[in-house]
Amino acid sequence: MNLFSSYRLGPTELTNRVVMAPMTRSRAPSALPNALMREYYTQRASAGLIITEGIAPSPNALGYARIPGLFTPEQVDGWRAITRSVHEAGGRIFAQLMHVGRIAHPHNLPANARILAPSSVRPEGTMYTDQAGLQPYPSPEAMSEADLRATRDELVQAARNAIAAGFDGVEFHGANGYLLEQFLHPHTNRREDAYGGSAENRARFVVEVVRAVSEAIGAERVAIRLSPYSTYNDLPAHEGVQEQYTVLARELRGLVYVHLIASVEKGFTATADAIRRSFGGPIILNGGFTRDRAQAALDAGRADLIAFGRPFIANPDLVARMKGDAELAAPDFQRLYTPGAEGYVDYPALG
Repeated sequence: MNLFSSYRLGPTELTNRVVMAPMTRSRAPSALPNALMREYYTQRASAGLIITEGIAPSPNALGYARIPGLFTPEQVDGWRAITRSVHEAGGRIFAQLMHVGRIAHPHNLPANARILAPSSVRPEGTMYTDQAGLQPYPSPEAMSEADLRATRDELVQAARNAIAAGFDGVEFHGANGYLLEQFLHPHTNRREDAYGGSAENRARFVVEVVRAVSEAIGAERVAIRLSPYSTYNDLPAHEGVQEQYTVLARELRGLVYVHLIASVEKGFTATADAIRRSFGGPIILNGGFTRDRAQAALDAGRADLIAFGRPFIANPDLVARMKGDAELAAPDFQRLYTPGAEGYVDYPALG
C-alpha cells in the first residue's frame, strides 16, 4: 500500500490515501458556509479525501463561534457550492457532523437553543465567545427521552442535507469530548436508564444514530471518528477503554470507515488493533504523522488511509510536497480561528 496510490472507499474512488483531517477554522459568520470556505477547500482538493471541519446538525449543536451548520436551505446551498468546486478540482469530500453537547456557551448559540448532554455535568474551563471573550462553561441539561429522539432525528436530517448538498458521505464526530463521546465516557454519562451504566448501554445512542443515518443515506456513505484515551474537553482518564471501544466497533460493522485519533497512551495500540478486528472495515489513522511515518503505518497494516491535520493548514498542496519531499510551510497559529482570509487561504502552493 503506497501513500500515493488510489483507493476505493465504498462507492468513492480516491486518487491517493492522504486524507485532510477535520479542523475547526471558524470562518462561517451566522453559521453560513461561504465563498472564502469554498476557496479554502478547493485549494486542498488534491487530498484523496477531505473531511470538513465540524458542521452543526442543528442550532443546539452550534457551541463555538462562527461554526457552519447544515440544517437550513441556505446552509445546504452554501455547502453545495463548496462540494461542486471540490469535485470540479478532482477531489472528494465528506461532511463531518459535530454536535458539541456540553462543550458550548449561550453566546455562541442562536436564540432558544439549548445546551444538552447525556448528564448534567459541567465542564471545567472556559470557552471563547466573540461577544465577551473567554467565559466559563455553564451546566448542560441532561437529555430526556424526547431530547434523544429529537437529536437523533436532527442528525439523520443533517446527513440527508449533506447528500443533497453534494457531499460524498458523512463522518460523525464521536471524538474529542463532544456529544457522542460524552455518551461513551463514564464521567459525562451518569445515566441510569438504557443509555448508561454498561459499555453496551453507553454505546447505545451512538449505535442508534449511525444505524438510523445508514438507513437514510446508505452505510457506504457513513463513517465515524473516535478518540480512545482522549482527555480533551475535560474527560478524565478511566478504566475499560478497550472494552468500550471493542463493543462499539462490533456495532459499527458495515460503515464505510472508522477514523481513529492516535494517542501516546500505552494502551492505544492494543485498543486500535481490537477496534480494527471488531470493525472489520477500512481504518483512517490520524495523529501527528509525517510522510514516512504514514507509509510505515500503511506497511504495517495499521490503517488503510492516513489523515493529516496541521500540515494541510499552511500547505494546500501537501500531497505534491510530500511526493517531492519538499519542505513544509508552518501555519500562522495566531490566525487559526480569526475571521477573514489571512492565515486561511493566503498560503501559497509551490511553483
